[in-house]
Amino acid sequence: MRNIVLFLCILSSFAAHAEVRLAALFTDGMVLQQQKSVPVWGWAKPMATVQVQTSWDNKKYQVKTDEKGRWRLFVQTAQAGGPYHIRVSEGNSITLQDVWVGEVWLCSGQSNMEMPLKGYPGQPIIGSTEAMLESNDEQLRLYTVPRNPQLHPAEDTKPSTWKKASPETVTNFSATAYFFGKRLRQVLKVPIGLIHSSYGGSNVEAWMDVSWLADQQDLDIPRKEEGLKDKNRVPTMLYNGMIDPLAGYGIKGIIWYQGESNYERPDAYEILFPRMVAKYREQWNNPQMPFYFAQIAPFNYASLPPYYVGGKYNSAFLRDAQRKALAQMEHSGMVVTLDLGEEQCIHPSRKKEGGDRFALLALGDAYGMKSIHARSPLYDSIEIKGSTIVVHFKDAPLGISSFGNEVKAFEIAGEDQVFYAATAVVQGKTVSVSSPRVSLPVAVRYAFKDFVVGNLFGVNGLPVSSFRSDNW
Repeated sequence: MRNIVLFLCILSSFAAHAEVRLAALFTDGMVLQQQKSVPVWGWAKPMATVQVQTSWDNKKYQVKTDEKGRWRLFVQTAQAGGPYHIRVSEGNSITLQDVWVGEVWLCSGQSNMEMPLKGYPGQPIIGSTEAMLESNDEQLRLYTVPRNPQLHPAEDTKPSTWKKASPETVTNFSATAYFFGKRLRQVLKVPIGLIHSSYGGSNVEAWMDVSWLADQQDLDIPRKEEGLKDKNRVPTMLYNGMIDPLAGYGIKGIIWYQGESNYERPDAYEILFPRMVAKYREQWNNPQMPFYFAQIAPFNYASLPPYYVGGKYNSAFLRDAQRKALAQMEHSGMVVTLDLGEEQCIHPSRKKEGGDRFALLALGDAYGMKSIHARSPLYDSIEIKGSTIVVHFKDAPLGISSFGNEVKAFEIAGEDQVFYAATAVVQGKTVSVSSPRVSLPVAVRYAFKDFVVGNLFGVNGLPVSSFRSDNW
């Protein structure tokens, strides 16, 4: 009798496990990318036939599971709208309710992306209370991927749910992502879905697959989990648990805010970051997928352990690596935060500006709003005229401005490679830089310090990135 009961329990357990189920991303309230063939996937018993029906067109799809019970099929989505439902069946059935079709973005990075709208203890976000009070929006949907470092690629993410924007749901959601999505909603007037997958303190290596790091001889790729500490900084572990299981989900593009934890290795970042972007696009099978990222803000990094000072430990080198990486990536844009940094806080409180600047890039580029100029001016080249260096900029159609303030963050150097503070004069689309201490200048730098307040802007109000003309 006991054996029969045990057999029935095992059979019941197998039957429950064999029921059709969906990946964690597919829940009530979800948003699918509009007018696109998007994947839906999950698990059922091996070699079974799974059926999917979408209510926006009443079309039926079916697919056979593989020998491990995995299945994936593609459905064609409609123009933005909703709510709809999706029915999935194989023996049992699941009906996803309150499904919307619109624009979907993945939002990832480290703590400046993870920082919730309510702020961190002792670290506020300006305007957060007002933003919470005004957050009710039926068609702005939020999904947070739980933290999940893994040694090997995970089958699925940890469970979570899609939520409507409201004072209760936005308080713990990424502030940067929320302000980005809010602006898209206001302008595009379609449903917006935000998938937030970030982890504070993480370096770029943690967000990359092991095969992408094969040429990095100084990296220790883990082979076992025992004894591992600070898993958010261990190569591959966040990619395995928080990106790979999402790969392929229908999205418009990605916004990214990370780099602070790589400030000690700027040369490697210049190689790894554009490689990561290219590989993410491969994972989504979309080589032109928009990818926008924030340049890290100025901050006194010497105030943090291990208290490194000088040389390449100046975080301006990491900002410069990001600036140079941008030149390697098409369909990308960089949010410059040189005016938002705080000397004693690595998490700038003006997250709305950051989120809005992400939205500007998306609206101007991904959504084709050519009437707005959405990019920060970038250093282009220099011209040496006697004792003066003339700096030329690109992405500055209406020129450069300091809005009437003296620009104090320029330095120039001669062949001795010693930099001196310089006088800068804005002249249309150029800046002329000189110093009485350098009669034959060969190089110029702008705002090239760990902490600095940049006050050079495009006429569009977006700040100029820090830069250097040298490679010293």
